[in-house]
Amino acid sequence: HCSIDIFISSGINAEYGGADGAKEFVESTMGAISTATSAAEVIGETDLVIEAIVENLSVKHRLFKELDSIAPQNVIFASNTSSLGIGEIAEVTTRKDRFGGLHFFNPVPVMKLLEVIKTDDTSAETLASLLAFGKAMGKVTVECSDTPGFIVNRLLVPMMSEAVKMLERGVASAKDIDTAMKLGAGHPMGPFQLADYVGLDTTLFIMNGWHEKFPEVEMFTPPEGLRKLVEEGKLGAKSGEGFYKY
Repeated sequence: HCSIDIFISSGINAEYGGADGAKEFVESTMGAISTATSAAEVIGETDLVIEAIVENLSVKHRLFKELDSIAPQNVIFASNTSSLGIGEIAEVTTRKDRFGGLHFFNPVPVMKLLEVIKTDDTSAETLASLLAFGKAMGKVTVECSDTPGFIVNRLLVPMMSEAVKMLERGVASAKDIDTAMKLGAGHPMGPFQLADYVGLDTTLFIMNGWHEKFPEVEMFTPPEGLRKLVEEGKLGAKSGEGFYKY
């Protein structure tokens, strides 16, 4: 109930015609959701499994290996990962042709975009089903191959990294870089505001993963300034300080 209250008061009331409309939306949505603590209890009646657990490949492998052993062969698997390879996650399953990515954006009820990711093994039928699922939810779907960061994060994360490197070189202040990108490029947030919002530890985790896998790609090299802030526990808005103080 606490998370629902936060949802209603988090600035999206206008999206649903005010607080009453938002509350009605939440109540109707919750009424359509059933829950279970055991996948085995419900997976037999499932068409699509969407995984959204911790961004750790071995943990995801354990989950999908277990699900693969009990799910009917027609069930499609999808991951909501934002930084790991879909093909890598699917590797432990026997349904690589029925495996894809569904990358939602936060907050999901408000953000219209859904990245639909296909691997080399994803069948045309599976891709069509995932695209249809997204459209049925009212999302605007974009199709993407299995590449680090997909579309949005592949562009945003290197931009945030380069912004930190510009700050380190003394090119401009964080505030001025943010202002320039908002007014000059039309971005709703500048790169430092965005990094603080996402979480500097999360941003660094993504960069480290990409750098480890593709050490030859310069844009994937995490800046030292970012590492230093994370080591100091300055993780952005959630910790009260990052590139800005909150």
